[in-house]
Amino acid sequence: MAIKNIIFDFGGVVMDWNPRYFFKDYFNDDEKMEYFLKNITTDEWNIEQDRGRTLAEGTAVQVANFPEWEKEIRAYYDNWTTMLKSEIADNVAVLRKLEYSEYELFGLTNWSAETFPYALENYDFFSIFKGKIVVSGTEKLIKPNPEIWHVLLNRYQIKAEESVFIDDNFKNIEVAKSLGFICIHIKEDTDLEKELRDLGIEF
Repeated sequence: MAIKNIIFDFGGVVMDWNPRYFFKDYFNDDEKMEYFLKNITTDEWNIEQDRGRTLAEGTAVQVANFPEWEKEIRAYYDNWTTMLKSEIADNVAVLRKLEYSEYELFGLTNWSAETFPYALENYDFFSIFKGKIVVSGTEKLIKPNPEIWHVLLNRYQIKAEESVFIDDNFKNIEVAKSLGFICIHIKEDTDLEKELRDLGIEF
């Protein structure tokens, strides 16, 4: 079946986001920073904001759990834009080429509904998707829950087997494959343009 659609995850694919970009200077102590990120503002905690919990509620929950870290916890979302360092240039260059191809482009991202608008406003390449973006925080669903892929498929009336899904998270890739998507797993050394051309995509 011919490929008609290309679906991009955002963080780690087209956006370079990492809390260390802020906290490295904030702590000026790598060991303390890593302890804080691993044990206090954990991935599991951050994911709940991506699932739709408000930043204020998420902050309050963690301040209640770790009152001795209140200042640092509050600094997390107060300085979130510093953590969003830049676009990932090579992959964004591929996206820009695809804009003028025959393929429909979509976004499927785990991202807080409160912080995503900042990225939309400050990085022009998001306009390439023409609004065809499914954001976990808005849907109250998060990858790797298969339901969020179904939201995308149903909303835009597309088929998994006609779609390439690009993500840097292996669990998400596994679920997408099980749903019938053709997948590209982004790693540090992935050449996205080559991977797409190897699938027969011309642009």
